[in-house]
Amino acid sequence: MSILAAIGAATLAFLASIGRIAIFAGQTASHLIRPPFYFKEFGLQLLQIGYFSLPVVGLTTIFTGGALALQIYAGGARFNAEAVVPQIVAIGMVRELGPVLVGLMIAARVTSSIAAEIATMKVTEQIDALVTLSTHPMKYLTVPRVLAALLVVPLLTGIGDIIGIFGGFLVATKTLGFDEAAYLQNTADFLQTSDILSSLAKGAVFGTIAALMGCYYGMNSGRGAQGVGGATKSSVQAAAILILAANFILTGVFFSA
Repeated sequence: MSILAAIGAATLAFLASIGRIAIFAGQTASHLIRPPFYFKEFGLQLLQIGYFSLPVVGLTTIFTGGALALQIYAGGARFNAEAVVPQIVAIGMVRELGPVLVGLMIAARVTSSIAAEIATMKVTEQIDALVTLSTHPMKYLTVPRVLAALLVVPLLTGIGDIIGIFGGFLVATKTLGFDEAAYLQNTADFLQTSDILSSLAKGAVFGTIAALMGCYYGMNSGRGAQGVGGATKSSVQAAAILILAANFILTGVFFSA
């Protein structure tokens, strides 16, 4: 009975966490459409989430695209199908690897930063000071970050897709002997508009998840340095798991047919 009780307690705790996150997301959505709006904070978050994430996104996707080209060529050689490298690299990066890798990099870089920043503000009572100054903490801290991530992560995803395809192009043309013009033509002919739109949609969802998890765990952190560390760790874990789960769901929605 003790084992069953432990399983039941863990299940109830998990469901309660899901409920609290859903309520937090609903409150954030309601504040997105109500004034006041803090445009300076929003612009700062556009830089922090978007511009300063470009190096890690670019390096991650270019190496992934190159490695993907090598793997597809090696696997295709077993069936005399080496010519499919451009098509598979393009569809693999745009449909799956690009959005997921960008989402996970944003979770690692941005979610942890948001959680640590807001948790530190809570520990040092800066959030209480905002309330004293008649400033809603969710309006000032959560809404600009979530909105910035919603808008800028799809752009990062598109850039990551392009850089990943370029990485595969470099490896294929400089190492594997592919013709440059033919490689680009095969890539352009194989990709469809639906592939690109699904990639950008995934980026928007993943960015929203990453920012929400950082804000939620930062707002609900414990006291002291241990609370800040726990909030940071939990936010990254939750963001990564939810991004992968959302990717599975969205892939089924977009490509089930």
